[in-house]
Amino acid sequence: MSSAASDFVVRFLFEALDIRGAFVRLDDAWRSLQARRNYNATVRDLLGELTATAVLIADNLKQPGRLTFHLQGDGPIRMLVVDCSADLHLRGMAQTADDVTDNAIDIEPASAPQLFGNGQLTLILQNESAREPWQSLVPLAGENIAGIFEHYLAQSEQQPARLWLAANERQACGLFLQKLPGADACDADGWTRLTQLAATATRQEMRALSPETLLRRLFPQEDIRLFAPKPVRYDCPEDREKVIDMLRLLGREEIEAVLAEQGEVIVRDDICNHEYQFGADDLDEIFPAAPTRRTLH
Repeated sequence: MSSAASDFVVRFLFEALDIRGAFVRLDDAWRSLQARRNYNATVRDLLGELTATAVLIADNLKQPGRLTFHLQGDGPIRMLVVDCSADLHLRGMAQTADDVTDNAIDIEPASAPQLFGNGQLTLILQNESAREPWQSLVPLAGENIAGIFEHYLAQSEQQPARLWLAANERQACGLFLQKLPGADACDADGWTRLTQLAATATRQEMRALSPETLLRRLFPQEDIRLFAPKPVRYDCPEDREKVIDMLRLLGREEIEAVLAEQGEVIVRDDICNHEYQFGADDLDEIFPAAPTRRTLH
């Protein structure tokens, strides 16, 4: 893979150490996700880090499915949401306190507790084999997005994991390492050595180097098995029919009342950043007349 490739995640394995990892870089997908949002830079970069993390974790699931991440709190940043499907299709959004209160807030870089306040992390996994979605709610523990998920993975999978994340207006990147059960038996110092080496990766290197070049620079003495990259893309198309189905559930009388009061019905899809507008001329589309039955004699 050349350094020009974009929107991918690639797994790798240190076979002699029983330590696995993955690297993600998002270009077009990340820019599409945040397009026309006008996020504050701090909010934007945190959403980018969460987006990279979502891809890394979704791609490593034992049972593939749609994985949704909610970081919620009562601080300046009220919510970050990223949704990643089994085929690595992304969507997501952020919401800040000024979205809720209409009071403009200048959000500066700070620790996660300062930005999210009293918050929690919610993970929801939906797959075809389960009748109900699996859900996990945990308090936010960590100084940044990487720390929050390192703590979560250590608790949920009982195996240490480390994350290094970088995001700006153009790219979102992430490097992931996880210690597997047999790692200490393979090399008692292997995990410490690899995490120390990985920590030397610069943001510029993560954004510019191919996975092969980056891993060889970070771990020149290690035997690394690199798997085929998987494409990632932003996928949040307009779905007018779905909105119409929702309006039908409200009933014609309710829709006509809104039209009489406001002149139009506006439905906002925040996570996909779409707005749907319906006027009186759209009533017949929403509530088509029932076909006339003909009686045969």
